[in-house]
Amino acid sequence: MRQTDRTAGKRRGATIIDVARVADVAVGTVSRYLNGETIRRSNREQIERAIQDLGYRRNAAAASIRTDLTHMIGFLVPTFDEFHARMLEYLAISVRQTGRALLTYCHGGDPRVVAEALDFFAAQRVDALVMDGTAEVYDRVDDLIHHDIPIIFYNNDVRGLAADRVMVENHRASYRLISHLIDLGHTRIGMLTGDPRNSSGIERLAGYEQALRDRGIVVDASLAVRGNWRMDGGYEATKRLMSLESPPTAIFSANYGMAVGALSWLKENGRHVPDDISLASFDDVAIFRLYEAGITAVAQPVASIAETITDILVERLTEPSGGATRSVVLECDIILRGSTRRIT
Repeated sequence: MRQTDRTAGKRRGATIIDVARVADVAVGTVSRYLNGETIRRSNREQIERAIQDLGYRRNAAAASIRTDLTHMIGFLVPTFDEFHARMLEYLAISVRQTGRALLTYCHGGDPRVVAEALDFFAAQRVDALVMDGTAEVYDRVDDLIHHDIPIIFYNNDVRGLAADRVMVENHRASYRLISHLIDLGHTRIGMLTGDPRNSSGIERLAGYEQALRDRGIVVDASLAVRGNWRMDGGYEATKRLMSLESPPTAIFSANYGMAVGALSWLKENGRHVPDDISLASFDDVAIFRLYEAGITAVAQPVASIAETITDILVERLTEPSGGATRSVVLECDIILRGSTRRIT
């Protein structure tokens, strides 16, 4: 895990996360202890020793401000695809262990619905909001922040807002996967790209292009086709790539939905993976393991994303004056399967 903290270089007191780490318990367990709730004796003893060893002091003034907590956390998602559905599952479990509940709203990519959702969460008086960043509602999110509602972005960032962020290494993971394809001898590599307004789409495309340049391969704009994260978009983008006078020998999809669309087009048109074309994808899903050849993919650490978000939430709500915003970047694994082959 790579982590950036704007408080770097400035000495700060121990936090609830530090206590949890030293006591070897969940942050939620420390939170329950601090709030006077019943926990196991062994956990209580470990927490008390950690508090003493670290010299932890809860900010009583800050804690007294948070007397109107509803113990509800808002979760705003664009869709319930495989990735976001897994995020919902893991985050709901992680948040529940802290004594809080997750209130979920799906906006379907419509900025008007996002605005409605933000109004809904404000009306429900959620303690904090976790969301996939959407730049179109910058001002509304900024208003929530100024009304002391902590915001945590995941998957897509909105720059310039005083929010915490938990992201994955989109650029580096794409770079590594494209480098793997180049090592197999591929020089014409197509890419199914996401929405260019999304930070994850921008970073995954940048990683693809950087890997090509670093290996002396000219970036061909015709080989990067927008699929907008969707299965039908991946289908049409693959059709365009394979219709080129010199089609690619490998395709990299920026998410699993577009990869499934690519597989659909290839199957309908009698193209076999990996015999006729290699295929790799960002996002690893169960169906990729079931495909006959198995699909090579970037695996996002969804459980770790959810746990990190929850740790930050607990720290923000337990110690509202906890300092500067945090930006955490988590590493991804590259899962090599049979869908990529060496060019002979």
